[in-house]
Amino acid sequence: MKIWHGDLRSLRFSGPTFLTIGNFDGVHLGHQALLRVLQEKAAAHSPMARTALLTFDPHPLAVLQPHLPLRLLTSPQERLRLLEPFGFDLGVIQPFDMELASLRPHQFMAVLVEHLELARLVTGPDFALGRGRSGNIDVLRALGAELGYDVSVIEPYAGDGGEIRSHQIRQGLLRGAVTDAGQMLGRPYSIVGIVEEGARRGRIIGVPTANLQPDSQRLIPADGVYATWVFLPDSCTDQPRASVTNIGVRPTVDGRQRRIETHLLDFPDAGESGDLYEQKMTVSFVARLRDEQRFDGLDALVAQIQRDISVARRVLREEPAIPNFISGG
Repeated sequence: MKIWHGDLRSLRFSGPTFLTIGNFDGVHLGHQALLRVLQEKAAAHSPMARTALLTFDPHPLAVLQPHLPLRLLTSPQERLRLLEPFGFDLGVIQPFDMELASLRPHQFMAVLVEHLELARLVTGPDFALGRGRSGNIDVLRALGAELGYDVSVIEPYAGDGGEIRSHQIRQGLLRGAVTDAGQMLGRPYSIVGIVEEGARRGRIIGVPTANLQPDSQRLIPADGVYATWVFLPDSCTDQPRASVTNIGVRPTVDGRQRRIETHLLDFPDAGESGDLYEQKMTVSFVARLRDEQRFDGLDALVAQIQRDISVARRVLREEPAIPNFISGG
């Protein structure tokens, strides 16, 4: 997949192009179903048909409603990495600003026709674009008759619990329901960050942890203890590492700052230094083990951590790690 990170008005892409547009945050099962339909329609149209996806950076809400907190499931770069297996010809990360937001639907669609040779727009029924989201499906179809493209509307994908949407996944993660979120995503929810030095209390009690610092806009699951897989792309091996991750303020030691602390089981392997500082690390959440809680002293805390480790080993034996496309593992 060719990736264009820049204004599409500086791009010339030969078509006919079958295109979908959206934030696609999380690239969940609903997104994946739409993408497969797009590929099928392009293949049925012509061997010459090209497929493309357009997403935005920053997220439009960060520009249009900057006062609202924004918590993302994936960065634009991660979305495109997750999309690579779908075999798209082009992925566009379009810079989003007030100038772009002010374009009327006719102006924006004319740009797509001119620069991508748009033949068909494939989207969901709630899609809209242009100033004030005035370009709804009816408007886009009317513009298609004028500008020379078609519109295909794909009904939302329904899982066991109904329609799958990014908002639904975010709400579940904020409750700590990482298993449910993983089922809607089609893979465990993951966060990526850099390992930073902490207070080193874990070393003192015999349970060293890696302190992860993710991007400030990344959605962090609810406080608690989780069975997790860790991917270390800078390691000498690309094997996933079984781990236990605590999210919270560490009330037993009177912590105040919310942290993400991961204890890697059976680490380091032979030939590894065990020093993870400044390394990139991906943590994939498999199951929630318990709430974060205060204990009566470090001995009680360590005893509970050992129980958590035993439970995590059992959970992870039953849930093998899958390749992590976000970090490249």
